Amino acid sequence: MTPGAGPEPPPSPEPAPAPGARPAAQRSARGIARPGWLEARAAMAECVVLAVACLITWWLVTHLVSRVHSLGRDDTLLGGMWAVLATIFVLRDSFGKSVAAAVSRTTATFVSFVLCLIYLVFLPFHAWALALLVGASALAVMLLGRPGDAVTAAITTAVILVVAAVSPQHAWQQPILRLADTVVGVAVGAAAAWAVMWVKRLRLTRPAGGDG
Repeated sequence: MTPGAGPEPPPSPEPAPAPGARPAAQRSARGIARPGWLEARAAMAECVVLAVACLITWWLVTHLVSRVHSLGRDDTLLGGMWAVLATIFVLRDSFGKSVAAAVSRTTATFVSFVLCLIYLVFLPFHAWALALLVGASALAVMLLGRPGDAVTAAITTAVILVVAAVSPQHAWQQPILRLADTVVGVAVGAAAAWAVMWVKRLRLTRPAGGDG
């Protein structure tokens, strides 16, 4: 303190943490906040729902849909995997996002179904056809005003054509079977998202325990 100078101001207090801020002990070395107990419990619940939904999808395709029509055990397993992938793609952290994902997956698969079915009814698999139809699938959904679905449509087309090359005697049936598998997977994923939404609503509207 210099002579003639006024008293030194007291040190400014540290700013209070913002509401909901995580303690420094919960942050990693890179500054990324680690989830707390509530977030971890919610994540575990969502993963359990996803696992159960995938199990239901697998059972429906491999035990029920396969009884309607199946090209053999390998194709049944492929259909189960395809449907499970659709369920995983659709089931999101909110019902609105799940509906949007369901529309995206269904649109992309249907476009791929139409193009691949038209081609495989008349012609066998060929590398140039793979390239042509992949590009056509992406272009088709872009022209429909859904450029975000171009990648999904292209991947779907590539898988259908390669599977048709593996089973050339049933090539034209592959688009139909994969469309059916997609519908099952999308339906289960959307139903699971709807159920989660209603459970969350019931928990929010349920009165707190112990109130008179």
